[in-house]
Amino acid sequence: MSVWLNCVGRPYLPFTGTEAGLAVAHNPAAAQALCERYLLHARVEKRLAERTLSLYAIDLHKLRAHAAEADLALEQVQNTQIRRWAAQMHSRGRSARGIALILSGWRGFYTWLGRTDQVASNPVQDVRAPKAGKPLPKALGVDQAMQLADFDASTDAPWLVARDTAMLELLYGSGLRVSELTGLDVNASAQARGWIDLQAAQAHVLGKGSKRRSVPVGSKALLALQNWLAVRTQQGPIEQLALFIGRSGTRLTAQSVWQRLRRRSRQAGLAMPVHPHMLRHSFASHLLQSSSDLRAVQELLGHANIRTTQVYTRLDFQHLARAYDAAHPRAKRKL
Repeated sequence: MSVWLNCVGRPYLPFTGTEAGLAVAHNPAAAQALCERYLLHARVEKRLAERTLSLYAIDLHKLRAHAAEADLALEQVQNTQIRRWAAQMHSRGRSARGIALILSGWRGFYTWLGRTDQVASNPVQDVRAPKAGKPLPKALGVDQAMQLADFDASTDAPWLVARDTAMLELLYGSGLRVSELTGLDVNASAQARGWIDLQAAQAHVLGKGSKRRSVPVGSKALLALQNWLAVRTQQGPIEQLALFIGRSGTRLTAQSVWQRLRRRSRQAGLAMPVHPHMLRHSFASHLLQSSSDLRAVQELLGHANIRTTQVYTRLDFQHLARAYDAAHPRAKRKL
């Protein structure tokens, strides 16, 4: 029979049901040995990464601390204790995601104890972390958006400047998704996923769920598109009908759009790196601030459910609250 060695080179002793029945109080040495056996199982049999094992070890240390405070052996912990400890973590300010990760680690530990007949049931099985508040979408302020759009990136090649400016104007001016942007062709066709009608000042795109929609294209975006089309073929033969292409003449990827926007936002001196969806969020937020027409914003974004669009009303309220704090004479009164 092979003998497993623990982290200090000593053989692990087998754990029997009799020992579990005699564990009537917390024993620090026994609890640590039990956790070490589980971590060895996770390393050898589950082949978990070292980073994951380190996180599991931290979570099990927290479990031992809670059990010691309650004077309980780890095998005696019940569902009520797990719920109480999760509530305590929440009351002390730990995030819902952090609690969920800790509970996941504990759940795996007790699953192993159950499979090795060391506990009758998993006390973590039905315990869930508190619901996390839905984060607000990240959007630029109007001044930041203008700073990015008006930035003079003349240090790049002229054709790159023209292409990146046209992409930015469409993302921010029409609220396109990055997949919709990269799917645009130069001309309309039966095979095209999307195209720009310069005469009608409209973008026709294929959105989520293969749903087509048309959105207006503003004057700034039209001018930027005309400038881009004028230099689009300067890099050599174009193999594809894609509107936005890379140096090789092939369709630009979403990853390339992310990289170019991140680079431009850094050059423009913005504090945060900008990504395509942030410009879509900015489009929706700024339009709602100006028009207060939620239904129109829903149509322009291509949301199937207006509840998806309503998140931007929270951004709009933040904008109003900041304006109030900055301008109203009563906003900063002393209490």
